[in-house]
Parts: sequence; C-alpha cells; structure tokens
Amino acid sequence: LAFLGSRSSKTFKPKKNIPEGSHQYELLKHAEATLGSGNLRQAVMLPEGEDLNEWIAVNTVDFFNQINMLYGTITEFCTETSCSVMSAGPRYEYHWADGTNIKKPIKCSAPKYIDYLMTWVQDQLDDETLFPSKIGVPFPKNFMSVAKTILKRLFRVYAHIYHQHFDSVMQLQEEAHLNTSFKHFIFFVQEFNLIDRRELAPLQDLIEKLGSKDR
Repeated sequence: LAFLGSRSSKTFKPKKNIPEGSHQYELLKHAEATLGSGNLRQAVMLPEGEDLNEWIAVNTVDFFNQINMLYGTITEFCTETSCSVMSAGPRYEYHWADGTNIKKPIKCSAPKYIDYLMTWVQDQLDDETLFPSKIGVPFPKNFMSVAKTILKRLFRVYAHIYHQHFDSVMQLQEEAHLNTSFKHFIFFVQEFNLIDRRELAPLQDLIEKLGSKDR
C-alpha cells in the first residue's frame, strides 16, 4: 500500500527493497494490484500456482516496510519517558529476547524494544538462507516458524501504536493508513493462520470490528 502524502517519509529503519525484475517483485506488484480492488479478504489469498513460502516472504517484507513507516511517523512521541515499558494497554507488557544475543527476556522501554525488534526482523529478512531472493533457491525447512515469529513480533508494534499512541496518529491524520495497514496484516495472518489467537488478544476488539465490516 502506498502511503502517499504521508507527513514524513522517514522510516524507522532502512526500507527493505525487493529487487525489481525478480519473481518476488512481480508477486509484490500482484499484491498491490489486488489490494487496489478493495477486497482485502481476496487480496491476501495465495495467487493460483504460486508458492506459499514465497507469498508469505513477500508479504512479510511488505509488512515490515509498512510498520517501519508507521512507527517512523510517531517515534518522537515514543520515548524513554513516555513509554518506559513496552506495553499494549495496562494488561500487556512485552520483554525482549531474541534467543541468540539476548537469551533471557529483558524489561526495556518501548523505543528500545522496538529498535531491538525491527533490527532483529531486518537481520532475518537480510539472511539469504532464510529469505532467498534468487530464483530457484529453496526456502529452508524452518521458514514458516521464522515467518510466524516475525509476524508475531511485528503485531506488537501495531498493538503498542494503537494502545499508547493513537492520539498522535489521529493528530497526524495517519489513522486511515494505520487502519488499512493493520486490516491487511490481520486478514493476511488469519488467512494462513500465522499468529496464535492469544497473541492477538491486545487488539481483539479492533480485530473483530475490522472483520465484521467484511461479512
């Protein structure tokens, strides 16, 4: 989805580009075209004859770029002081661990957590053995579990923005972008059952509301 006329085009982390002319680039173009039709439930479905891993890979990169941009617009409001813990409302708090550099979950501020999270996602996306960009290079056997972890973590950034920064989003008139992006994200993870329901709990009401408009 193009965020045209966005107040700032600064992203939180560098944008992850899919090489033009590649099959993945064609898939991304297909995704953008079907999104334009307005039917999100249909737009997230696996295109006929395509590889599921590749479809999930392309969309995961796209969601990373979208969240990158959305969070980039509100970073000045998400500070050590305003968000000393990474939370999504009073009932949900997240502690960071990536299993390699930080094995034991640490409590940290939201900006620090999101920095860790987006850097970690970027490292996964840049890893050719996990996200092969060359034609004919197979996806690893653990690809789906890596993709699920990435999406589960990206969800937390949406949850934090909705719970702690929605006022700022509205002031910046970015709520339509945020809602469209999140709706696309949720329909995608629902289509392929990629995030556990319990993980989605912080935004359950919103998810139900978005879904009911499409029935």
